[in-house]
Formats: sequence, structure tokens, C-alpha cells
Amino acid sequence: MPETATLSSKFQISIPKAIRATQHWEAGLTFAFIPKGSGVLLAPIPKREALKGLAKGAKPANYRDRSDRA
Repeated sequence: MPETATLSSKFQISIPKAIRATQHWEAGLTFAFIPKGSGVLLAPIPKREALKGLAKGAKPANYRDRSDRA
């Protein structure tokens, strides 16, 4: 059975401990809420330091921009 949470009268939801532990989420983490059909996708926003080196080795040659689309 999936983990569940209830929306409080202050419009707050506590993320179940099993989910937090599995995802290694800590207090203070910022999330994005992305509407998906009749639901919402909850995605953590990574800290800037975690993105360092993400595009290492990327080659800007032959990059397609919106201006060259038909």
C-alpha cells in the first residue's frame, strides 16, 4: 500500500518518514510543484553546488536553437 498524508487545516502536508528516508530528504529542502493531469508531481530542487560539473564534456558545436527550427 502506498504511503499517504493528510492536508491540514493550514494547508500543510507531512511527508511520510519512509519516503523521506528512501529519498534522503532533509529539513530545509526546497520543492517544485508540477501540475500533472489531476495530480501534482513533487520534485526537489537541487542546490547549485550539486549541479557543478553536470554538463562536463558537453560540446556546444552543432547545437540547435529554436531559431533554426522550421
